[in-house]
Amino acid sequence: MNSPHVVVVMGVAGTGKTTIGPLLAARLGVPYAEGDDFHPPANIAKMSAGTPLTDEDRWPWLDAIGDWAQGRAGLGGVVSCSALKRSYRDRLRAAAPGVVFVHLTGDRALIEDRMSHRQGHFMPTALLDSQFATLQPLQADEVGVAVDVAGGPEEIAERAMHALEALPERTQ
Repeated sequence: MNSPHVVVVMGVAGTGKTTIGPLLAARLGVPYAEGDDFHPPANIAKMSAGTPLTDEDRWPWLDAIGDWAQGRAGLGGVVSCSALKRSYRDRLRAAAPGVVFVHLTGDRALIEDRMSHRQGHFMPTALLDSQFATLQPLQADEVGVAVDVAGGPEEIAERAMHALEALPERTQ
């Protein structure tokens, strides 16, 4: 990528957004923002209790991420955000039209295994099924790439960089 884009690292819980996002930001030489930090406390409490968020719960969170992305337009940045539905990505694009998505994808069993080994995260493995049920993969008219999460973090980040570099250059 020759110009500074804002990259949204997306995918279901456990795909490694919080691990791959900072690695990708470092490779691109731009700041990283943790999408979970944009959640209001009520959302975190709800997810911690094993209750999936509703769209109404997500709108303020998506708006906060969109505001951050819009503020980084022309400067570049990487932010993690599940962005599971097309309508969520549309909302992010409405706030920051130049965003590019990196969809971290993978085998459900691998993702569940990774989730079961992580410490101190509010998202329980029990919500993984609801995440996969909600997921609407990137569509052909959305600017972004899908990157498999098999392998180690450095390998995944490198695949993401190559996929982003292969995207046609466009203006913001």
